[in-house]
Amino acid sequence: MDGYGPQSYGDGFADVYDDWYQDVSDVAATVAGVRRLASGGPILELGVGTGRLAIPLAEAGESVVGIDASAAMLQRLTAKPGGAKVMCVEADMADLPVAPHRFTLSFAAFNTFFNLTDSDAQQRCLEQVAAALQPQGHLVIEGFLPPEEGLNDGGVSVRSIGIDHAVLTISQHDAGRQQIQGQHVELSATGIRMRPWLLHYRTPDQLDAAATDAGFVLEARWADWNANHLTHNSDTHVSVYRLHGAR
Repeated sequence: MDGYGPQSYGDGFADVYDDWYQDVSDVAATVAGVRRLASGGPILELGVGTGRLAIPLAEAGESVVGIDASAAMLQRLTAKPGGAKVMCVEADMADLPVAPHRFTLSFAAFNTFFNLTDSDAQQRCLEQVAAALQPQGHLVIEGFLPPEEGLNDGGVSVRSIGIDHAVLTISQHDAGRQQIQGQHVELSATGIRMRPWLLHYRTPDQLDAAATDAGFVLEARWADWNANHLTHNSDTHVSVYRLHGAR
């Protein structure tokens, strides 16, 4: 998608993110899982957005740094009650400007890691997270599981419709590149608003290989943040990696 950059998703969705995605996943379970794995140490959230998870973590007493490439997203975060408790850093996840060996845990929730739109950027992110973690620190990635029968080629669907507006979702899937690009097209009396998005998804095996190359070992893989077992009916996974050896 020409012109799409690290900040494009956040800039396109910041004004509607809380309305559209506040309940997209289980906040309480995610916060509890992150706190358990962090063991009281400092936490780095990749793609912090408007603070859906970082603010509850900080309000629970955790030390949280949130990285996001979108200034619009971070402005929303800092304007919220409790937002001042989160240390926000405007930066691309693939180029982390954080001190080495600082965090006990880093995490990317709900497909956020796949917002890095190619394998090279994802690998750089993993390597820099490894450098930012304390010895034996954890990285957790939550993502969707590509169905065994494969994804469809995309199309047009109705996301929402009301008396004075409608939102259409237009998507296109490139199986060879494992990339899905799309637009949420918002139609209203005031005009048309385009909200672009682009994902480079990976299978769990591919994530494991990339994490191994960055110095991690897989410690656990669950169906959700409640640590339920992964089954054939699972459509998401939470993969827990541990930094292997001293750095």
